[in-house]
Amino acid sequence: MKWKMKDKELNILRKRLKSLTIFGDFGASIIPEGIYELLYALEEGMEADSLIEIYSLLTEEIYRAGGDLGLVIREEIDSGDNIYVEKYLQDSLTPEMEKALEQDLSTLQSLSKLESKDLIKAMAPYISDIDKLGLPSWKNTKINCKERFRKMLKTVGTDGYGIYSKGIMFKIEDDQPVPVLNADYQTVDKLYEYERERRLVLKNTEALANGKVASNVLLYGDAGTGKSTTVKAAAAYYGKKGVRLIEFRKDQVSLIPQIAETLAHSPLKFIFFIDDLTFSSNDQDYYALKGILEGNVSGTAPNILIYATSNRRHLIKESRSEREGDDIHLNDTLQETLSLSSRFGLTITFGKPEKDTYLSIVEKLALEQGLISKKDRNYDKKLEELFSAAEAFAIRVNGRSPRSAKQFVVLAGNNIN
Repeated sequence: MKWKMKDKELNILRKRLKSLTIFGDFGASIIPEGIYELLYALEEGMEADSLIEIYSLLTEEIYRAGGDLGLVIREEIDSGDNIYVEKYLQDSLTPEMEKALEQDLSTLQSLSKLESKDLIKAMAPYISDIDKLGLPSWKNTKINCKERFRKMLKTVGTDGYGIYSKGIMFKIEDDQPVPVLNADYQTVDKLYEYERERRLVLKNTEALANGKVASNVLLYGDAGTGKSTTVKAAAAYYGKKGVRLIEFRKDQVSLIPQIAETLAHSPLKFIFFIDDLTFSSNDQDYYALKGILEGNVSGTAPNILIYATSNRRHLIKESRSEREGDDIHLNDTLQETLSLSSRFGLTITFGKPEKDTYLSIVEKLALEQGLISKKDRNYDKKLEELFSAAEAFAIRVNGRSPRSAKQFVVLAGNNIN
């Protein structure tokens, strides 16, 4: 028996789900496809068991997405990952695209009104005793799709769009940026000492966030001094102003130009971050990065900066044989090792802390973790004992550094030290 639709809106919605253009990818995703499949099955008069199975699978997917169809639609609108936003950022919209957007948003609005009871009611004529089956239901929070989309466009420069609305930190997988879920980074207020170095990084990142002239940055110095921690903290600090950090491994440097090209029209600002950067002689990645920093045809866009950290000032590892030769050869080698690092507009040195600086970091971390309290009458004595243990710990590991201080405090807090 063919399904004679009593609710023409459902019949229209089924057809319009297939005509989504701006939100075409969403229309092809599993939940809208499930809704379409159920409405089509009803029209074709499928058997009760098939209808129940399709409805149950659809409900399972809605549960998997949080149990609220309205929030699924809202997430799609907020992400702004569609052709309209792309052309909007390129200032190349056409009247036809505007009309297609209005049509799609109208379809999403209709979808946002659909409730589980509407589908159960539509299935009732084909499933005997449907009320006794206890079919599961789901929520559908009401939203204003047009208003939501226009709001997203206004805040796209700070809140982001597409995957860049899903976080601040990203990494490269399969040659494409992906969000780092539950990104682990310290906030600026939890970074102790190294005020001058941190201030330089923050000031440069602020200039980037505000669309002003800023520099590519090289942070070099001893291991464990907080170079990469400072970069990530700075990116997070200006995340609400539209800064995003994309981390590249050294072997992914060659991907920078093609990814930069996709972000050239973005109102967001990007830090392309390369951690622990060193090269061997004749490393092709070295020449790729050198060309990018020189701003040649494969260089980056104005809204993108490169931040790199290294334990080596000259970035290139030299073998003993490469140090041998005549004066001209040695001079050429030296100039080549200097040429890359000199192309960073801002170079910041992170040296190992002196004893007083190291112990100051230990004290602040210990206070933060509640290991000691200034309200304690024996504060000075406990602090002296803590300092003595911290110095002994530094000797056992790699010497004094912010990393050593943090490791010591964590161990002390766990009563392992």
